[in-house]
This record gives sequence, C-alpha cells and structure tokens, in this order.
Amino acid sequence: MLQVFSREHPSVTLSEAAGLTGLTRATARRILLTLQDLGYVRTEGRRFLPTPRVLAIGYAYLSSMDTWQVAQPHLVELADLSQESCSAATLDGTEAVYVARVASRRVMAVNLSVGARVPAYATSMGRVLLAGLDAGRLDRYFGAVRLTPLTDSTVTDEAALRGIVAEVRDQGWCAVDQELEAGLSSIAAPIHDRDGEVVAALTICSHAGRVGVEQLREEFLPPLLHAAKQVSDQVQRQ
Repeated sequence: MLQVFSREHPSVTLSEAAGLTGLTRATARRILLTLQDLGYVRTEGRRFLPTPRVLAIGYAYLSSMDTWQVAQPHLVELADLSQESCSAATLDGTEAVYVARVASRRVMAVNLSVGARVPAYATSMGRVLLAGLDAGRLDRYFGAVRLTPLTDSTVTDEAALRGIVAEVRDQGWCAVDQELEAGLSSIAAPIHDRDGEVVAALTICSHAGRVGVEQLREEFLPPLLHAAKQVSDQVQRQ
C-alpha cells in the first residue's frame, strides 16, 4: 500500500488506492486506516497522504546494514576523483535499488536518489547484481521480468542478456551505454560478502556526451575496482 505513493500519486483516494494495488475497497480501507493509526499516513478530506514516519522504514534498513556505511566514504572518494555521480545498489526483485549515493554537481540526464529503483537488466549495476545470482535464481529473474526497450540501445533479448550476464560474471565488472536512458552511461563492480556472495554493486554514472564507455573503462574502472575491493574487504572483516 505504501508503494502507491509516488511523484505521480502524492496522495490517493480510497478508490485510487484500491485500483493501484488491485485490492478490494474494503481491504484497501482497512489497510489505510491501520497505517493511519500507526502514523504512516494522514488524511486531507477524502485523500490519504504519507507522513515523514514512512522514512523511518527505509532508514532502519539502511542503518542496519553496515555495507552501506562502509561504502559511503569510498563513494565520496570516487565522486571526487571522477567528478561524476557514484552509487551503491542492491537487487530487490527485478530491480536495482539505490542504497547510497553521492551526486555529481554536473547536470545529469537522470537524477536519482536513495530508494530509487531501476530495471536491473538495463543498468551496469543491475547486471553486476544479476551476475551474482546462481542459475536457479537467474532463471526465476527472467521468468518474472518484463524486458521493455527503454531506449533504442536497450538489450531486451533474453538470450543476449544471459550472455552479457555470463561475461560480466567472468570479467568482474560491467559497462552500459545509454540503455536505461539516452545520454547516460555507467560502469559498475560487485561488492562481495565473506561467503563470496555479491551483496551490492558500486557504480559510476556519467553523461555519455561527456564521458563515453571507453573512457569509463580506461580511466574510471581501475579506481572503481579498487573501491569495490576495499568495501568488500571491510565487509568481510565485520
């Protein structure tokens, strides 16, 4: 229910909430009234709006994960070095979710913040996270995801994507050129826990007209891999 609130739907009526969630009006009403009692939503006339208490849910998750606290100073260093936006993300369902971010001072095609979600198949960090899945989980991912062309460059063929994910797994990093949004390129590397599992991805994101994929590989990949290793080493020592 809380996910119905967005930039497009900053407030909803009972009917809108039921329609957006696919729930009956009675069930939607019961949930909204419970959320109101708990302080997560309030009402203005017939409309329900989220309250600042909703933030506590997300920040409780972030504060409970040492990985994001470990990653933050390395993201700051990468952003200072590259003068580009740097982020950490994890996989949730079929999407990559930003859990830490240091924004560029430059104008970007996409302005994303912590909590933002993007399709994993069309992003460098998403493909790094997919490369960390075992065969069964990867099959379930492709069984659940809808591969939609987001730009003229987006790869949407499942066989091709599986080949890309296998290549990313072998080389240990991924670069993507304008597949999420025209004008946006990025490069990402994995963070591993003490069991060797991929738990997150670090990424540098740039405007493709300013920094192309070749420059990302030659100039930004070495410090990115170094930062990802440092974060992994710290996470594994915890």
